[in-house]
Amino acid sequence: MSAALRASNVNTPVGTLDGTRQMLTLQANRQLRNAAEFASLIVSNRGGNPVRLKDVADVEDSFESVKTYANLNGEPSITLAILRQPGANTVKIVDAARALLGTLRSQLPQSVNLTPVNDRSISVRESLHDVMLTLVGTIVLVVLVIFLFLRRIVATIIPTLSLPISLIGAIALLWGLNYSLDNISLLGLTLAVGLVVDDAIVMLENIIRYVEAGMDPFQAALKGSREVGFTILSISSSLIAVFIPIFFMPGVIGLLFHEFAVIVGLSIIVSAFASLTIVPMLASRFLTTEAPGTRHSVVIRIFERAFDALLAAYSRSLDGALRFRKLMLLLALTTLGVTVWLFMVIPKGFFPEEDIGQITVTTEAAEDTSFPEMVRLQSQAAAILRADPAVATVGSFNGGTGAQNSGRMFVQLKPRDQRPPVKQVIERLRKKVREVAGISLFMRPIQNLQLGARFSKAQYQYILQSVKAEEINEWAVKLQEKLRSDPLFRDVTSDSQLRGLQGAIQIDRERANTLNVSMDAVRTALFSAFGERQVSTIYLATDSYQVISEFAPEDKKDESALDSIYVRSSTGALVPLSAFATIKRAVGPTSINHVGQLQAVTVSFNLAPGAALGDATNKIDQLRESLGMPSSISTRYGGA
Repeated sequence: MSAALRASNVNTPVGTLDGTRQMLTLQANRQLRNAAEFASLIVSNRGGNPVRLKDVADVEDSFESVKTYANLNGEPSITLAILRQPGANTVKIVDAARALLGTLRSQLPQSVNLTPVNDRSISVRESLHDVMLTLVGTIVLVVLVIFLFLRRIVATIIPTLSLPISLIGAIALLWGLNYSLDNISLLGLTLAVGLVVDDAIVMLENIIRYVEAGMDPFQAALKGSREVGFTILSISSSLIAVFIPIFFMPGVIGLLFHEFAVIVGLSIIVSAFASLTIVPMLASRFLTTEAPGTRHSVVIRIFERAFDALLAAYSRSLDGALRFRKLMLLLALTTLGVTVWLFMVIPKGFFPEEDIGQITVTTEAAEDTSFPEMVRLQSQAAAILRADPAVATVGSFNGGTGAQNSGRMFVQLKPRDQRPPVKQVIERLRKKVREVAGISLFMRPIQNLQLGARFSKAQYQYILQSVKAEEINEWAVKLQEKLRSDPLFRDVTSDSQLRGLQGAIQIDRERANTLNVSMDAVRTALFSAFGERQVSTIYLATDSYQVISEFAPEDKKDESALDSIYVRSSTGALVPLSAFATIKRAVGPTSINHVGQLQAVTVSFNLAPGAALGDATNKIDQLRESLGMPSSISTRYGGA
């Protein structure tokens, strides 16, 4: 038997002595502080000689659980996970955590390294950077188009000034309504760049028309704004009306694009206000009566000739379309039919798969695999993953709350410019880890958005539920066999654990009763031997530590360990367990999973490269019908 201990000590007063002038506090023996002190405990006497705990047991300072193991790039490690609170900003949390790393490193021994592994803010920063570049590029293109068509620097500057006013005003309103500036809202701002400038161009073009006709810029601004004011209001109202259904859209898509509709709507409102107020004011002050076509550069003249040619070609094509109206109608109907056909056959999916350079790996071995063997197999697989040139770090973890025959790994890839896309990396790694016999690896890229999914070994899940355990397990196996034979699916597996090796102890209750042995005494003896019984607690001012008793590992390798078990009867005699019990090996479930209080089996899978989720769901629905799965089994998809 061995004990796992952590040192601590508190003084426990047991009373006081009150004299005429002094009080004396009585202290009993200080509690045992570590494994060495526990080892000296006297547990029995034989022939007048004390038998100490260290004579019959291995006593050591150890861990609360010895069936957990973690390493980072092959070195033993402890993983500290930092989870943000709902509503907190990921980037701020990462920056604050990294600011503390220097302080923490200065307090650690030199032999201990502190290495950040999973920085989820990197993908957020990269996507924000990409959106900002797109936003800037959109603004530049819009301004360039305005200049090419208006051909006046002042006329180009006026609607250009309305752009930041509209966007900044929309962001201010967004902040006032307690929304955040994220990828969705920035996507809305990027789209709004092309919308908010329309009102300003309509207003400015009408004012310039009168200026070019010789009217004073101030009078032109008054007349032009009066003429198109209602038009701008109607255009803005119609644009906002387009986004009203998105604003009230239910479900997951509605939650995602609700903020998108808000920012676009706010941008259009501010744009309309700016077009009706700021644009006429600027036009009245800065426009000149310069005649059109003067002082044009070579680039403008080339653009004018190209535009005139395009306009002439458009006029000719329009005349031809009006001459052959029936042919144009047939072409329009054909286009509509082709559009419907393409909509039906084009691959469909919920979200595009992201490449943020992170892969989560779930490992699984046979259900009767021991913990040391599982650690060995997973270490071999981790070494193969680390050897790949696209991999930066590999974190491996065994034990914890999961099944003993499964483990987890986290793979951080190198920057995108130093490796192929994540799908190609996964395909390459999948081929390499096949060299490790006895263990299966299920890899899936980590996504920023994955909605409705349960934790599983693969990216997508199909959940089967039923009140009949035998029925649900049988049909889950049939479905997995069909999916594995289809090239559309990869890494098909489930969370069912039905073939665990069990030792069934058959107790002769009549014989046990004859020997005065109770069932409670049997359970206590078995748990004390093969479980991890907490026999004491060591208390510190800041923490407490468990004292755990268990059989030595070498004494519980197989069924022969039960021959050394003795159960104390009600008369105080020790009765060997073999006197009234036998043990037989059997196969049985090691875990039973539930979803929504009903027993369930989750079949998880990945898709082959280039496959669409819509095709996979259609195939699964067809398989359910072809297999004749009974209606008593309810199914639903659990992954995004």
